[in-house]
Amino acid sequence: MDHERQEQQGPDDQRPDGGSLRPTPPHVPVIWAIVGFVLGWLVHTVTARSGTPPLVSWAQPLALFLVAAILGWTAWVTYRAVHVRRERLAPNQAVNRLVLARACAYVGGLVGGGYLGYAASWVGDPSELADQRILRAGLAGLAGALVVVTSLLLERACRVRSEASDN
Repeated sequence: MDHERQEQQGPDDQRPDGGSLRPTPPHVPVIWAIVGFVLGWLVHTVTARSGTPPLVSWAQPLALFLVAAILGWTAWVTYRAVHVRRERLAPNQAVNRLVLARACAYVGGLVGGGYLGYAASWVGDPSELADQRILRAGLAGLAGALVVVTSLLLERACRVRSEASDN
């Protein structure tokens, strides 16, 4: 009986508040970063046995810093529009920015952790390129962490006060 009642109701009838998304919990990007760290460490271990471990060029950290800058700028513009000028974002814009923020928070954690794991795996290694790999992978890991931070800022910038709190 309840199932039939749910089928007759529209999607808006099922939730009286119209629905909402909760902010990304801080532990989720941390878990992705831990997974990335382990995978990054394994890249060195596996590739050292089968051939030459990959080099990290300057392009990887620079690309991640660029992504973080774009996310930070988008967060700033969104915050000013929503919270300072009190403009309403179009629904598709708000959803797109939220999806972008959440996806970048997860991927930034995974990639940043991966580069940090790769950098950490080279500490103490006598290889002639170990210092170069530690520096560049470490910077890429830092940039990945910055992607997570700016993603979470973008997500927070999209938050609006509920109608009930405005009255």
